[in-house]
Formats: sequence, C-alpha cells, structure tokens
Amino acid sequence: MTKEEIIAITNKAISDEFEFELEDMVPTAHLYEDLGLDSLDAVDLVLVLEKAFGVKLRNQPEVKEVRTLEDIYQLIMQLQQTAE
Repeated sequence: MTKEEIIAITNKAISDEFEFELEDMVPTAHLYEDLGLDSLDAVDLVLVLEKAFGVKLRNQPEVKEVRTLEDIYQLIMQLQQTAE
C-alpha cells in the first residue's frame, strides 16, 4: 500500500467517524489541539484505524506517541511494512 493510499484511507475513516472536513485533514494537524479530539476520541480513533487497515494498534507502544495525522500515517506505514 502506498503512502498516498494510507493517507486517503486514514483521512476518510477519521473524517467519517468524527465529521471533519477533508480540507482540515492535513499532515501537520494536531489531533488534540487542531482537531479537538479528547482521550475518549483517541480510543475511538484507534478502533476506526484498526477496522480500516485490519491491524492491531492497541498493543503498539508507538500509539502513545501519536500526536499528528502524519504520525498516524507513519505508524500505519511501519505496521504495513512489518506485516509483509
């Protein structure tokens, strides 16, 4: 899966779940400060991404370091590469 595909799937899944405009889904967008997510939303975010990509994120220590959309893209790419 290419980075562009990961970005498109991630942005669509997140915008659908949290009713964000796709224009607001830029790589530098901070999940808490820019998009207004809270800790409960973060749990939903993990579930949405697990469903969208068929990966397990809950037990990944890197998940706790995610702050921006770019962080999410990088984490998904890393997990995809490890799975291959």
